[in-house]
Amino acid sequence: MLWIKLFCFVITIVCAAPLTDLERDINNYIEVYHKYSSRISNLIEPEGIEKLCSDLDVSCTDIRFLMLAWTMKAEKQGYFTQEEWIRGLMALRADTIDELKKALPELEKEVRTPPNFADFYASTFRYSLTEEEQKSIDIETACQLLDTVMGSTFRPQVDSFIEYLKIQNDYKVINMDQWMGFYRFCNEVISFPEMTEYNPGLAWPLLLNNFVEWIREKQA
Repeated sequence: MLWIKLFCFVITIVCAAPLTDLERDINNYIEVYHKYSSRISNLIEPEGIEKLCSDLDVSCTDIRFLMLAWTMKAEKQGYFTQEEWIRGLMALRADTIDELKKALPELEKEVRTPPNFADFYASTFRYSLTEEEQKSIDIETACQLLDTVMGSTFRPQVDSFIEYLKIQNDYKVINMDQWMGFYRFCNEVISFPEMTEYNPGLAWPLLLNNFVEWIREKQA
């Protein structure tokens, strides 16, 4: 019986040992996570996402929410796993919703730096793929996403591209190559709508060549 008492004593000491700062932070992240996660799936599902956005005073389509998903490296639209949640909150050093809310403006500044924004822009496309093996997004979704992600920085280009996408009949969906092609277009073709830097021989997606031709026909 002595060894049983000794074992219980050791277990009591271990359990009573003070938590490290990291362990305490992770416990806080998990506690906040469970305010939004489903008890059945242990995921933050669409209903929990809506509640989270309400508490953060942002829309689910707000660019800051997309930036938060990017920070978490979230893989599935409308869902956060506990691992993704902890990763994001650790990166932002926020263990309460109030702290997370206060961190969003600084997060936006960080994401808008050129190296980060290129990765963020690509990630928004992948985040919009809702089915397994899906490789493209429909035109309507692409237009909405372009407006959210690029509209504040490249408004004339985005407005013209969205107009073109809505009236053309050759494409029903947009793939990653075309999506990234437009990002390259905005950053490399500085003069718009003159587009003097645009060279159709520089391996642009055909969609972008058609877009430029459409603009020039309108200008003629």
